[in-house]
Amino acid sequence: MAGSPAQGIRTVLHPVSDLAAAKAVYAALLGVPPENDSPYYVGFVVGGQRIGLVPGGGPQGMTSPVAYWHVPDIEARLAEVTAAGATVKEPVRDVGGGRRVATVTDPDGNVLGLIQDR
Repeated sequence: MAGSPAQGIRTVLHPVSDLAAAKAVYAALLGVPPENDSPYYVGFVVGGQRIGLVPGGGPQGMTSPVAYWHVPDIEARLAEVTAAGATVKEPVRDVGGGRRVATVTDPDGNVLGLIQDR
């Protein structure tokens, strides 16, 4: 592999049908209030990990949790994983705050997320 190693899974997004109910459960589970609390995303930070709640699976239509691998160069890593057999599900896009994300599916259809923070 030519690129730098991934920096680990530090973000997991969960699609939820009832944001208020999910927020209460995750706040109780994690023992902290949300860091971000909006109608389209509720995010918690615990132990260096980000746990996000996305109502209705968001615009990406998530139907199950997606773990996001943090990488130093998202375009390079996307090229490497697609060359290795992954399929692009969502191309690289800017989600604000210098954060760029993309998703791919592995050969079995599992969704893998990539994040690059600038």
